[in-house]
Amino acid sequence: MATKTPITVAYGDGIGPEIMEATLNVLEAANAQLDIEVIEIGEKVYLSGNSAGIAHESWESLLKTKVFLKAPITTPQGGGYKSLNVTTRKTLGLYANIRPCLSYHPFIKTKHPVMDLVIVRENEEDLYAGIEHRQTKDVYQCLKLISRPGSEKIIRYAFEYAVTNNRRKVTCLIKDNIMKLTDGIFHKVFHEIGEDYPDIEKVSMIVDIGAARLATTPEDFDVIVMENLYGDILSDVAAQMTGSVGLAGSANIGEQCAMFEAIHGSAPQIAGKYIANPSGLIKASVLMLNHIGQFEVATKIENALLKLIEDGIHTPDIFNEEVSRLKVGTRQFTEELIDRLGEKPGSLRAVNYTHVPKKLAKVNYIQRETIDEKKELAGVDIFLDWNSGTANDLGNELKKLNTAKLSLLMISNRGVKVYPDGLPQTFCTDHWRCRFKKVNDVSISNSDIIELLSNVNNAGLEFIKTEHLYDFNGEPGYSLAQGE
Repeated sequence: MATKTPITVAYGDGIGPEIMEATLNVLEAANAQLDIEVIEIGEKVYLSGNSAGIAHESWESLLKTKVFLKAPITTPQGGGYKSLNVTTRKTLGLYANIRPCLSYHPFIKTKHPVMDLVIVRENEEDLYAGIEHRQTKDVYQCLKLISRPGSEKIIRYAFEYAVTNNRRKVTCLIKDNIMKLTDGIFHKVFHEIGEDYPDIEKVSMIVDIGAARLATTPEDFDVIVMENLYGDILSDVAAQMTGSVGLAGSANIGEQCAMFEAIHGSAPQIAGKYIANPSGLIKASVLMLNHIGQFEVATKIENALLKLIEDGIHTPDIFNEEVSRLKVGTRQFTEELIDRLGEKPGSLRAVNYTHVPKKLAKVNYIQRETIDEKKELAGVDIFLDWNSGTANDLGNELKKLNTAKLSLLMISNRGVKVYPDGLPQTFCTDHWRCRFKKVNDVSISNSDIIELLSNVNNAGLEFIKTEHLYDFNGEPGYSLAQGE
């Protein structure tokens, strides 16, 4: 008898228990060799006083099995609860989120009959670092963090995925016309890594036009690699374009662990009705089976699912009188799928995962050597909570606080330069960025910044944050204000 692979399973909240029951029934009927440990996560754990939504012993299970099949959960609103999905991905280092999006035309109604793409989303960085602050009465901030190593990992994974799965093209979507440093490094690394894959077509475009083209001509895309936020949004858009988000599963892959889930939420409004489509979680389990090397079982399940879709037996979210034959609930859908195990679709393209390399999910990550750069302190941005006049009033006051080595260069409000020579039409809040630069290219240190901050404090001004300004090999490591 084949050795069973240990996995951790969470039934989740809302429709989670219903679709997990369906998925596990399919896995058992297909003779998947699994040793299942069940953990409790989600709403009950949150409401018990655990703001993370997962108990310590559950982490122990995940670290032991290293494979997590998870149903959707509900995160209570308010109360400081953190997203368990984000926490799990980041805690376990699940840096790559893989979301295949495929149309099942003509058996599921869609405006995009030719669509077969995979979104590779960075999972750990970007605004999903969740570093937020309320800094003044009017202004809140969220920090966007993009690292070179994080960019290298996800972009190399995208190219490796393309090679392994016989994909022809990798497209990078970014917004580096605005975020020249964060999205700029992601774009730069895409070109660097791409040089290692001469047989793969490489395309990069601004995310807004990329999203427009995805929505109108998805057949032009193959593998798309994106930062966290863009990938999160557009993967849901792409999944819905296939006919329903209920059809899509995803894999979250790390160096050691992996998590597999449907991309949709817990849908509490239909919980208990047993009308939910379990396809997304079933597709996630197929990704899991490939990850653990049970390729024949993965092939059997997905082909049965394709045959079921082809036969027009559909749950309410995808039922359409023009193309569907029978509307069924979760349990009957599952039974019909099990009855088709061992069959193949007649029109839709059958899958065959038996030749997938065993190490498909784990990229041999090669970090490029970083160039030794000269880093020099060039100044400081001091952020003030101030609401006592105009930008000119603040500028005149701050000029009096200049030190021998640091001088006020400009003031911006919400990123727009308002001093000197600001325009009266610019709307200002109580949040001011005051940029001081070193004088006459002198050498400065933290002690000089502390002296300046002491002057600001003694003047009765409330500074709420500082950001050091650095030059790297003589190039600014900071952005200009709009209008500067």
